[in-house]
Amino acid sequence: MATTLDDVWALFRETDRKFQETDRLIGELREESRETDRKFQETDRKFQETDRKFQETDRKFQETDRRFQQTEKLLNTISRQLGEQGNRLGDFVQAMVKPAVVRLLRERQLPVHQVLSNLLAYDDDGCPLMEIDLLVVNSEVAVAVECKSHLGTDDVREHLERLAQFKACFGQYAGYKLLGAVAAMVLPEDVGRFAYRQGLFVLAQSGDAVVIRNDRRFEPRYW
Repeated sequence: MATTLDDVWALFRETDRKFQETDRLIGELREESRETDRKFQETDRKFQETDRKFQETDRKFQETDRRFQQTEKLLNTISRQLGEQGNRLGDFVQAMVKPAVVRLLRERQLPVHQVLSNLLAYDDDGCPLMEIDLLVVNSEVAVAVECKSHLGTDDVREHLERLAQFKACFGQYAGYKLLGAVAAMVLPEDVGRFAYRQGLFVLAQSGDAVVIRNDRRFEPRYW
């Protein structure tokens, strides 16, 4: 069958339509490509911003860590200084109490032959079991004294527990009559009364001297 002019014209129109459709698709693809490129650039920008923020966060973290280490170093220094100050204060309290406890106990007809400071007991592995600030002894009686700059009720309770365990830790005094005492530069009245009722000698600073607060009716407790 011979091709007519109408057939050629129809083929031309169909070809032109397909070219236009192809051109439209290419345009859409280009638009999609531009949109994809725009989104990629936006994603890259956000990534760079995130990376910048991460670096800033890391810098701040390192700065915080540096300040934390400085603070920790400062706290360790302060803690060491406070410990040293506490030790010096404890030594000062003991220095005040030592002659006073000897005098006051002798006034109570308790002769004193020795005063031992910071008496320590250890177990077989060398671990500390107990420390006694002052131990006043003669041939029959031992008085374990707890010294504090400021005495609280909990300190009294702890000393009572210490007295209950004393002979198990210091076997050389197993045959002694053991008495207890507490001494402080600052000793509230209610704490002093509590210690008194527990059978402890109570020594406290009064002016420039250390005095015993127990009256003549006081009956000491023996361990």
